[in-house]
Amino acid sequence: MKMMKNPYCELAFKTIKTYLETGNVIGLPKNVPSELKTKKAGVFVSLHLKKGDLRGCIGTFLPTCECLGLEIIQNAISASTDDPRFKPIAESELGNLDISVDVLSEPEKCEVVDLDPKKYGVIVSCGGRRGLLLPDLEGVDTVKSQLEIACNKAGIDYDSEKFEVSRFTVKRFS
Repeated sequence: MKMMKNPYCELAFKTIKTYLETGNVIGLPKNVPSELKTKKAGVFVSLHLKKGDLRGCIGTFLPTCECLGLEIIQNAISASTDDPRFKPIAESELGNLDISVDVLSEPEKCEVVDLDPKKYGVIVSCGGRRGLLLPDLEGVDTVKSQLEIACNKAGIDYDSEKFEVSRFTVKRFS
């Protein structure tokens, strides 16, 4: 099994591996970069099979933990075991996973004309319903398709309901 070079993805992988093998949640390793101990941000952990199929993706658009490292640990476990679209990752799948970690900027309210699906992720909201879509996803090439997908995730009717839009950028590590 090859080791990942990126410390964000290494942390996510070590978290998933330890959790699947032992049921234990790792602590934040001492040797991680300082920003993983001091910075706070929303984080998404995405799991893909080597052939490209999505296998799990869970995240937070605002920080819920005391630091970025703990946010990655929490979301790595959730992406591998709690994504309702997939059955939990099995230990036997570990060697076949590609992991990416997206660190989100703080969302800002915007208008549709301010969007670019390659550059910005979106959050749509209507009442208590909210849907998020990360930026620069394969097959999502227009603002309209980005908004339709985010609305669908939230249970918002794109064509008939008014919804608010926020945008954010990501730093993607893979």
